Amino acid sequence: MQSRKDLRKRNNRNNIILIIGAIIIVLAIIFGVVIHNNRVASEARERKFATTHFNPNVTIYGVKVGNLTVAKATAKINQKAKNVVELKNHKVILSRDSSIKTITKAKVQKYFTKQHTDVPSNTNYNYSSSEMATAKKKLNQMNKAVVSYKIAGKTYQLKATDLIDDVTYSNGKYDFKDVSKLTAKLTQMNKDVGTLKKSYKFTVPSGSSVKGKTITVTNKSYGWGIYEQKAQAAIEKAFMNGTKTINGADYIYGLGYSTYAHGYGKSNHGIGNNYVVVSIKKQELWVVRKGKVAVHLTDVVTGTYTGKGNRTPTGVWYIQYKESPSTLRGYNDDGTKYASKVKYWMPFTLTTGCGLHDASWRTDWSKTAYLKGGSHGCVNIRPSEIHRVWKNVIKDEAVIVYN
Repeated sequence: MQSRKDLRKRNNRNNIILIIGAIIIVLAIIFGVVIHNNRVASEARERKFATTHFNPNVTIYGVKVGNLTVAKATAKINQKAKNVVELKNHKVILSRDSSIKTITKAKVQKYFTKQHTDVPSNTNYNYSSSEMATAKKKLNQMNKAVVSYKIAGKTYQLKATDLIDDVTYSNGKYDFKDVSKLTAKLTQMNKDVGTLKKSYKFTVPSGSSVKGKTITVTNKSYGWGIYEQKAQAAIEKAFMNGTKTINGADYIYGLGYSTYAHGYGKSNHGIGNNYVVVSIKKQELWVVRKGKVAVHLTDVVTGTYTGKGNRTPTGVWYIQYKESPSTLRGYNDDGTKYASKVKYWMPFTLTTGCGLHDASWRTDWSKTAYLKGGSHGCVNIRPSEIHRVWKNVIKDEAVIVYN
């Protein structure tokens, strides 16, 4: 049987244990509440951070923007991201141009919205530029492009890999930096097929027949050439777009009163079957229509052969336009002005103002009149004969003048 003293000791010990236990429980509750509050506060801070900052592992256009705000991420991308795609030496590379703004804040905001989570996530987010990817693809395709350039019955196979050395894509457009080889190729093609300033053998009429003697003539304003600047742009576009064929006839030009390309696709050295021929030595004129002599005059008067350069220029020209009536204006050899009214006017040169017209004032129609008393360069035609010429001459047809 326990003594009263022992019982009291045991009760005191139990009370101490109970008190200690209660203290531990209270401390545990307090500690738990503190941890919970800290966790809640931390989560709140993380949620708040996540609403304004990128997740830790985010890359945009090759630049790491983790834990940055949209504004700071935008600035960093614009400072470091590669923003130029270049095809150089047949390889596509990425480079950077500091003068170009790579991305807008609004675009970065869209990427931010895509990766946003309620609390920061360690997931990797990698956003590449679809614009740069498209440019890389197009330049790789362009490097393999081949275009068939068809002109004047010939086909030239133009390969980008042979003709293009440097193309860049930046700021929304493609820029052909080095096209010297393409330019040289077009120049050579123009020499091959163009007819401007070229000489060739041509059969002129004799009497009432178109088959007279064969002479050498040179195209002056008549003819055509490759419009190299426009042709080059068309080829570059074809390379970029994958176009397989180009019709070179769409990129040619001419000289003189109009830039119409004269004689392209025509037979008879580009002259065709309708033309005018003037012989200075014979003082004769022929108008050929549909391959036959329609008009033959043996008494025209050309430019004065001696003196101050009033000779009718030789070469192949073209009828620039037809005007009836007209007033011809210019200067006499003594410097005085003249204004001569004519019924029919058909000019074939631009700077020297030479053409076919009636000359009611002329009295000397002899074969030698042109030697010292000819025109200022035009071909004078009797008023009684001019209408036949006017009726048969066609605008833009060739005018062949030879000695």
